[in-house]
Amino acid sequence: MKIADWEDYACFTQVARHRGLRGAAEALGVSIPTLSRRMRAFEARIGRRLFVHGRAGYALTAEGRALWERTERMEAAATSVDLWRAEATGPVSVRISAGTWTALHMTERLGEIWQPGGAWVPELVHCERVMDLARREIDIGVRNARPDQPWLAGKQVGTTYFCAYAAAPGILGWIGPSDDAPLTRSQRWVVETHGPRIVSRANAPLLAFHMARAGVGRVVLPTPVGDGAAGLVRVSDPITALESEQWLVSHQDARHDPPIRAALDALTAFFEGAAPKASGVA
Repeated sequence: MKIADWEDYACFTQVARHRGLRGAAEALGVSIPTLSRRMRAFEARIGRRLFVHGRAGYALTAEGRALWERTERMEAAATSVDLWRAEATGPVSVRISAGTWTALHMTERLGEIWQPGGAWVPELVHCERVMDLARREIDIGVRNARPDQPWLAGKQVGTTYFCAYAAAPGILGWIGPSDDAPLTRSQRWVVETHGPRIVSRANAPLLAFHMARAGVGRVVLPTPVGDGAAGLVRVSDPITALESEQWLVSHQDARHDPPIRAALDALTAFFEGAAPKASGVA
């Protein structure tokens, strides 16, 4: 079987599991129109009617239910192979995904999470979309919400607080996202609340971070990142609208694998030991 074929079967499984395109598209990190086109092409290619398209969503036909039973076994087999691979001797790479700021915070303090010589090696994956744990794109995801898929396990490890930062308190303009940039929650907040005061733009959060350190304008950062950033000072109280939970998410089965369990324990200790929110502008 070609890899491309398996990707289509995996996409089909998500649509079947979520009983529609919206939840499946969010889980896969693709747009609803893209997933819809892919599923129609998939039906045409295999020559089977898999879905009843209607107001109720993508209901499975008898053929669709028969295929779903088989693709779930394919998923279970893939998980079994991954667990077998993890039993090999030597450190095992554990893929951990996080958004820009969490990934930056983790890399700058990696020594508090991991030390050489253990059973696992961190492989950090920076991504602003939700990567698929069922398809084993990653082993652990650091996310801002409780997982709602039944095959995922989650543990809340803290709360993330955001403030505005600048090179000096007198800087009043803002750095916004460029038109082609995928909007994070903090970037959307800047556009919605300070749009007329945006003085410059960047298509990546890290570029905005460095522009703020250069004195171009203000930027919104999580407090663990902003409070520790050289050349930046806090210029606002915590932004209530951006406050979010912080969760470690893993596959229900894979979380018992010793390297992944060790990584989860290390990440839990790291995030639960993070400094609490400060009371206001520093």
